[in-house]
Amino acid sequence: MPYRSPVGEFRFILSHVVPLAPVAATERFAEAQPETVEAILTEAGRLCDEVMAPLNRAGDLRGARLENGVVRASPGFAEGYRAIAEGGWVGTAAPVAFGGMGLPQAINMAVNDMMSGACLALQLNPLLTQGQIEALEHHASPEMQALYLPKLISGEWSGTMNLTEPQAGSDVGALRSKADPNGDGTYAITGQKIYISWGDSDVTANVCHLVLARLPDAAPGTKGISLFMVPKFLPDAKGNPGRANSLKVVSLEHKMGLHGSPTCVMAFEGATGWLVDAPGKGMAAMFTMMNNARLAVGVQGIGVAEAACQKAVDYARDRAQMGPIIGHADVRRMLATMKAEVFAARSIALACAVALDMSRATGEADWAGRAAFLTPIAKAYGTETGIRVSEMGVQVHGGMGYVEETGAAQFSRDVRVTAIYEGTNGIQAMDLVGRKMADGGEAAFRLLQEIEDGAEGARAALPQLAGDVWSAAETLREATEWLLGQGSQDRFAGAVPYLMAFARVLGAHYHLKAAVSEGGTGPRTALAAVYIRRLLPAYAAHLAEAREGAAGLYALSPEDLGA
Repeated sequence: MPYRSPVGEFRFILSHVVPLAPVAATERFAEAQPETVEAILTEAGRLCDEVMAPLNRAGDLRGARLENGVVRASPGFAEGYRAIAEGGWVGTAAPVAFGGMGLPQAINMAVNDMMSGACLALQLNPLLTQGQIEALEHHASPEMQALYLPKLISGEWSGTMNLTEPQAGSDVGALRSKADPNGDGTYAITGQKIYISWGDSDVTANVCHLVLARLPDAAPGTKGISLFMVPKFLPDAKGNPGRANSLKVVSLEHKMGLHGSPTCVMAFEGATGWLVDAPGKGMAAMFTMMNNARLAVGVQGIGVAEAACQKAVDYARDRAQMGPIIGHADVRRMLATMKAEVFAARSIALACAVALDMSRATGEADWAGRAAFLTPIAKAYGTETGIRVSEMGVQVHGGMGYVEETGAAQFSRDVRVTAIYEGTNGIQAMDLVGRKMADGGEAAFRLLQEIEDGAEGARAALPQLAGDVWSAAETLREATEWLLGQGSQDRFAGAVPYLMAFARVLGAHYHLKAAVSEGGTGPRTALAAVYIRRLLPAYAAHLAEAREGAAGLYALSPEDLGA
């Protein structure tokens, strides 16, 4: 069977697990009432199922190509993108003043989830544009907003982010791209950028690049970095694409997956650019875009996991080996694990999105702190779920999973990069135990208290499951207190397992809420039992690793590791 958008799952989570009602009760998001949300999700699901999903395999088999300096999209991608743009889906959460729908991020992320499951390679294009819209909304001048935001929100133009250089990956401060003043308010941008997703294509009239570069005599490191808008075609007096800018695609990266998404090596050769925000504020502006993208990339992992899970279930129902293989215990274990992981990761991502919405609607610091704390967890756990579930989907298919014609392997190949996008998952984890705990762990402890309170409330209906969740949260609280007393090196050595432990406990919390919502009996409760009894115990092993610190890792020299 083809991909089916999980509209019902979003309806359930946003009603019973991570309620959207408080968001809709705010003045800013008053239009996000149930009937509106239902209509939006249903229509987006139809687009994903009928337009985007049929393009997924074609994009893998016939990827984007570079011809005479122009990137040509995969077959059908231009028509698919046009349907996305004309439906207004690029601007789901964008400001109404510039043509957007102004809906909550929770709804936008639900739409992105479905689009990612349908065709991740194509969904990457509007995702990057959405991040650029948010960066310009917060950091660009009114004149730049008036020119670019309507075009980006309508989908007429698309947006990219240009950070990485051959010598400057995660260490962005090592970049060498330069920006020289032209004397007329514009700048000449020179440098090379790599890994630029959708850096060029023939599906939009213009491609707008946000480029990090240094002004003359700028301070070293990240403090000396500024951000510039560098369009492929320079807008004319009427705001339409005019003459070509001095930039080009040098080559397309040859990737293990996402063949339909053109990942470009870009060369800027004195290209005309305009400063975004103040000099030296480039990283602050770019982080606005990256923080938006971090949650969105986590959602990409979840969307692909959903598609991989659906395909595996369909295959297991049809494949007969001593009866349909869905009847075999180990296959049933894998399928139940896949479904439980997707639900947990999706609930965490939507909880992060709701916190973002409440922060923007109320201005309350607690909501902002929760959104900041959940972002690295949502990104890392969402993408790890995509990798783990899609790999398990290959295993369910057996030998046929290793044969490309079934399509199971494509999910695994496509989703693998999401753990690297927008800061590797290791960087996400270090951010979690570093900057996100600069508040003394207040955001973490508030979440843990909420989990424990929820478990206490569930004891009457589900005593064993509730007890397991309460105990896990209390152990995680103790580990958090220990972590706060450690130096940065020991924190960082245990950052990834600590993040995964926190994700495990959060996932159990949301599964427990789902079980309670149906009265403690039914399929939600059965799935919660799978997660809490079979998957949650891994949190203890993660915390044991986190507590080991860094000393044992450095007892091995580089020579020892290479021997």
